[in-house]
Amino acid sequence: MTPDAATTVADRYRRFARDEAPGRSVVYGAWAGRVADDAAVAAALAGIPDTRRQPPLVFAVMRLLGAPLDDVDEWASWVVAHADAIVEECGRRSVQTNEPLRCAALLPALAAIEGPIALLEVGASAGLCLYPDRYSYRYHRGGEVIPVDPVDGRSSVVLDSDLEGHPDLRMPEIVWRAGIDLSPLDARRSEDRKWLTGLVWPGEEGRLERIEAALDIVAADPPILVAGDGAQALPALAARAPAGATLVVTTPGVLAHVPRVHRTAVIAAARAAGRWITLDAPGLHDGWTRRPEPARGGFALALDGEVRAEVDPLGAWVAWHPGSGPTAQ
Repeated sequence: MTPDAATTVADRYRRFARDEAPGRSVVYGAWAGRVADDAAVAAALAGIPDTRRQPPLVFAVMRLLGAPLDDVDEWASWVVAHADAIVEECGRRSVQTNEPLRCAALLPALAAIEGPIALLEVGASAGLCLYPDRYSYRYHRGGEVIPVDPVDGRSSVVLDSDLEGHPDLRMPEIVWRAGIDLSPLDARRSEDRKWLTGLVWPGEEGRLERIEAALDIVAADPPILVAGDGAQALPALAARAPAGATLVVTTPGVLAHVPRVHRTAVIAAARAAGRWITLDAPGLHDGWTRRPEPARGGFALALDGEVRAEVDPLGAWVAWHPGSGPTAQ
């Protein structure tokens, strides 16, 4: 570890405390601010490989290892004392946040595809975004609430999302679910559930309960999950989809975690396999039929590369583009 590495850590966590933690987590804001201002804490984290130093990952690891939440001075002492364990655990972990609320952004694109659908997600983690037909939705458009529920009634997972525009919001017919991840998580395993719920930031209202309820739905009817690289593993897994179903490959937010040099291969494999739905920052890749022009600073939702909406990255709002209705091709 070099002094430069500790300075890099301090700068990274200072930006996090300033730009990302406010409004989401008081605890993480306080922790990041302490890293920025405490040379001993920054030095303790400098031993973590650069690709594993993201504050949400490091803080989740700390909580997994038993870091105290209530006293930042006690926390700082704990970090210095447990530096080796933190470095080791971060080296084998990755951010695998599964946010079922993203299904509120995916649903309008899925509704544009005739069923039955075989759904395959790249970067699936535990597969929570493979169950859009098992969740309930409440879209809020002005003073109007538009409910969408599974065929058997209201779900234990209810996803609220603000809506602009008039997309088709019917429930998709999904007959097969599969996912690819470098390290898939199993919703039935207590260790995997603990890690996934531990990735929720302290103070994120309702998110923990939503993920726990979604995990229960997945555990009751697990998807096919395979470990592997998205582009390489996709053709073989896609070949297992049932005949007569439309294969839909989704990449919701995962391409940001794929090195830029490999993103084109993932996109090509998805498009070769079937229909492709993605949810990405506009400048992330060149897989669009036209460059997205976000008005609100959100992500682009696209079907087969055609941008249909601007959306919140985690699905909290959807701004459907004019002309992208159910008759648009």
